[in-house]
Amino acid sequence: MDVFILIGGFTFLCALGMPVAYALGLASIATAVWMDLPLEAIMIKTSDGMDDFPLLAIPFFILAGAIMAEGGMAERIINLAKVFVGFVRGGLALVNILASTMFGAISGSSVADTASIGSVMIPQMIKNGYPRLFAVNVTISGSLQPLLIPPSHNMVIYSLAAGGTVSVAHLFVGGIIPGLLLGASLMLLVLIYAYRNNLPKGEPTSLREAGRIALDAVWGLVTVVIIMGGILSGVFTPTESAAVACVWAFFVTMFIYRSYKWSELPLLVGRVVRTVGMVMIMIGFSVAFGYMMALMRIPALAAEFFTAISSDKYTFLLYVNILLLILGTFMDLAPMLLICTPVFLPVIQKFGIDPVHFGIIMIFNLGIGLLTPPVGPTLAVGCAIGKVTMEQVSRSIMMFYIPMLIVLMLVTYIPELTLWLPRVLLGK
Repeated sequence: MDVFILIGGFTFLCALGMPVAYALGLASIATAVWMDLPLEAIMIKTSDGMDDFPLLAIPFFILAGAIMAEGGMAERIINLAKVFVGFVRGGLALVNILASTMFGAISGSSVADTASIGSVMIPQMIKNGYPRLFAVNVTISGSLQPLLIPPSHNMVIYSLAAGGTVSVAHLFVGGIIPGLLLGASLMLLVLIYAYRNNLPKGEPTSLREAGRIALDAVWGLVTVVIIMGGILSGVFTPTESAAVACVWAFFVTMFIYRSYKWSELPLLVGRVVRTVGMVMIMIGFSVAFGYMMALMRIPALAAEFFTAISSDKYTFLLYVNILLLILGTFMDLAPMLLICTPVFLPVIQKFGIDPVHFGIIMIFNLGIGLLTPPVGPTLAVGCAIGKVTMEQVSRSIMMFYIPMLIVLMLVTYIPELTLWLPRVLLGK
């Protein structure tokens, strides 16, 4: 009955349309009342969940990404991407994906990437003769990369959900190859589609103009060097690198690009504070929810269940992928990480699966859910920009799932794709 109140109550409240954060909190409180636990225990766990120094990286990364996104960095990155692939047949679609790769290394957010890159690229692609649905599908598919390429704040959330036992730096580095592999596979799909459907070809950029574009964009791209260079050299922790990147993003936007008005800065900060507030409340209540699950031995029972149905870790990973692909369509990425990670950690320990490897699998897997109805926040943003319905996109995006699922399987069953780079650069 305890489990039914906790899990069933949470599911029921979500079905009513209540925000996930509050559903987690109310389900935890109701279960504590049922079990005659002091409510102070829930409040203390909620407070402890938000009182963690590494969590400071989240607001800093979100603020840095927001400053660069609204300060014109997206357009500069798009122009730089055009230099490399804009002249190829289907070049604007390739530019879209490549720009998502570069901008993702600044924003770390799928929704922010879609909003920033999509608002520029989708109208351009439509204007140049690309099918409207194809333009939307390319944009939202490419926006999956920022979840895997540092500084993905979802990796910070996974590390927290794992009790701080998984290094954020190792997760950052571990996601680089899977993220680039995903981008390359999407570009290959676009090339095949472009030549089969005779999509438009752009004009090559002159050497002089290419140099000017590169110089204009390099100031923002230094943010990537600050984040990864600082972490890999040991000069900064991930949290410190986020703070330094935030200061640099502010300096570049306000004093070098000077494309953002000082009067609009308080509004930007206000939007970031609202976003961070929602994330932190969700993290706090999810810790309380996890505490209740631990009291009921749900993680231990899950470990016993999975080891009972299969003693093979590869079969287990297949089951997990199927389960997460289904769950990811009904709930956002961050709450799923916070709920599922404590459940699966004891299981992967029994199977001898590296938690860094498993973290990338989870983030990749649940990221696909951002592009699928009925929830799909990234899908919703792309549809709004492209002025199409979710139903239209859901029918036309199927071919883009093929490279996503292929790369997901490669990342799942070839651990070295995730673990080789951290071992080389960080000694793991």
